[in-house]
Parts: sequence; C-alpha cells; structure tokens
Amino acid sequence: MEKGLLVPDEVTVRMILGRIAAPDCAKGFLLDGFPRTLEQAKALDQALAEEGKSISLVLYIKVSTEELLRRLSGRWICRNCQVPYNIVELPPKVPAKCDYCGGELYQRPDDSEETARKRLEVYFAQTMPLIEYYTEAGKLVEIEGEKGIEGVAQDLIAAIEAGIVR
Repeated sequence: MEKGLLVPDEVTVRMILGRIAAPDCAKGFLLDGFPRTLEQAKALDQALAEEGKSISLVLYIKVSTEELLRRLSGRWICRNCQVPYNIVELPPKVPAKCDYCGGELYQRPDDSEETARKRLEVYFAQTMPLIEYYTEAGKLVEIEGEKGIEGVAQDLIAAIEAGIVR
C-alpha cells in the first residue's frame, strides 16, 4: 500500500464476499472503493449471480487528474485522534496542529505526491476499465466530483434514491 499498489484481487474479493454474506447485508449494501479492477467486478458479479442477486447501481465520482493529485497529496492526519485534514480544502486553524486535540499532524507515506502519482497511474490502468464495464451494463451513474462537498453529496443522494426505484 505504501508503494501505491493494490491488494491482490483474490484477497480483496474473498474479504468482500465474506462481508456481504453477513445478515445485515441481506437487504442490500453499499461498497466504497470496490471493485477496483475488472477481475474483481466479474468475480463479484458471478458470486452475486449464484445467489440470484446483482449490483443495481454504480456511482462514479468524476474528478480531473490535477484535482485528484491535489487532494491526495494535501491529506494530513492527526497522530492522536486520526482526524483528517486537507491542507488546501480543510486546513487546521494552527499549522501542523489538530484543532480537536492539539496533536501533531502527519502525512501518511501513501499520501506523498510521489506515491499519489503512482496511485493515479494504477487507478487509470486498472480501475478505469470498470467505467466502460458498468456503462455497458447500464448501471453507471456519473457524478461531477469537482463541485463543493454539499453539491456532490446531493447528487449522490439523488442518484441512490433514483437507483433504488429502478
């Protein structure tokens, strides 16, 4: 993970399938950040089909490469209470200090600009084919991710509510 690479598909798929088999997922579930590869998507579809189920909606929050890089490399976290900050979007009141506990802020190794660039390379190579896959399946809804947080949240809620009615 520190190198910006993904966890092997078979490990991730096994974990997800185990989790969504739990009773609290019987009426549905929301996955965030999974699947990340076409192989994961196909394995998920196959496993769900064996149970007579399927993915009903896939949300894609579209953000430019420049904005993604800015957001990723601007993340900092409090060492004590783990509150996240973004130096550009949500900076602390006092530089390098947590607003809540006064703890030291640090940047995770996987959020450095160099690693963020590597993560984006992996994303475009392995994750982008999912956009085509779910578009062809008629399940993809694209959300404009460069709006403000409230605008994106409203669009996500509207898409989910519309997807539930399908």
